[in-house]
Amino acid sequence: MRGLLLVTAAASLAAIGVASSQDATMSFFVTSVGSGKGADLGGLAGADAHCASLAEAAGVTGKTWHAYLSTSDTDARDRIGTGPWFNAKGVKIADDVASLHSDANAITKQTALNEKGEVVNGRGDKPNRHDVLTGSKPDGTKIADQTCGDWTLSGAEGAAMTGHHDRTGLDDSAAARSWNSSHASRGGCSQEALRSTGGDGLFYCFAVN
Repeated sequence: MRGLLLVTAAASLAAIGVASSQDATMSFFVTSVGSGKGADLGGLAGADAHCASLAEAAGVTGKTWHAYLSTSDTDARDRIGTGPWFNAKGVKIADDVASLHSDANAITKQTALNEKGEVVNGRGDKPNRHDVLTGSKPDGTKIADQTCGDWTLSGAEGAAMTGHHDRTGLDDSAAARSWNSSHASRGGCSQEALRSTGGDGLFYCFAVN
C-alpha cells in the first residue's frame, strides 16, 4: 500500500510539473476545435476569446491570447505580440514577427500542436484538418476580401484564405507549403465548405505577453 501511495504521489507531482512547464512556456497553438459555425468566429473578439478559453482549459493561465487572423482593416502579424513563441511541448516556433514570416520559422505538422500538445490531422489523415484560417498573405498582412466578412459569415457567401499547418499540399509549390497563405476556401464560409478542402474552422493562437 505504501508503495502504491508513493507511486501515485510521484505521478501527481510529475503531472503538476508538466502543467507548470506548459503554463510557463506555451505561447502558440492551433485550436483543437473551431467555433462549429464555419468561419463565423464572432469576429476577432470571439476568436480571441476562443483562444483564451482553450488555453485555460489546458491549464495555461496568466496570458493574453490573440488569434492569428487578418480582417479588412487589421493585419494578423500586428496582433500577436513580439515573440518568441513556443508550442505546448516547449519547442520554439519563432523568435519574432520577422522570423515567423520567413523560412526561419519552425512550423511543421510535428510542431504546430494544439493546446493539449496533440498533433493536428494533416494531409493523408482522416479527416484532413490542415486548412487553418488566416485571411492573410505570406507576410501576415490582410487579404481584405478573404476573411469571411471579418470572421462573421457561415454560409455560401464569402471566402477565407487558409494556410497549411503541415506545410503539405497537392504539389511542392510555395503556396502548398505555406503555413498561413495556401489557398482560399471554396463554396463559402460554412463548416461544410471548409471541410470540403481539408479544413475544420481551426486557427492559430498566439500569446501576446
